Amino acid sequence: MWTEALAVLPGTTVFQPPAAEASLLRCATVLGHPLPADLAALLRESNGVEGEYGAGLIWSAERTVSENRTRRQDSEFAALYMPFEPLRFFADAGNGDLFGLLSGLRRPDVFVRDHEDDSRTWVAPSLAKYREGWLTGRIKM
Repeated sequence: MWTEALAVLPGTTVFQPPAAEASLLRCATVLGHPLPADLAALLRESNGVEGEYGAGLIWSAERTVSENRTRRQDSEFAALYMPFEPLRFFADAGNGDLFGLLSGLRRPDVFVRDHEDDSRTWVAPSLAKYREGWLTGRIKM
């Protein structure tokens, strides 16, 4: 379902082989919450999706763990920025901004974390709308 929906949108998308269940379980263990259902479903179809110029439209399960863990464990980040725990980052805008889903809540909203001012701003009501908005240019950073 996800790969078909992404393939028809404008722009270039590159799909990876599906994520192993072990990778998704590792995400849940390391991050302290299961991945949101939509993100897990997408990763089961393609373990990461790249947009034009190699942009990380959706990170792989492994990169999701790595990027989130780095932000949560870095003591310098903790001293400088708001907590990273409320969001599960799953993609980047290519300029340092990060896209994330709320953790532990059953809300599918997507937020962007601005790397310059550490603000977190709502950008889409769901992963599907994020995907569509990012690929069609309605979401801009």
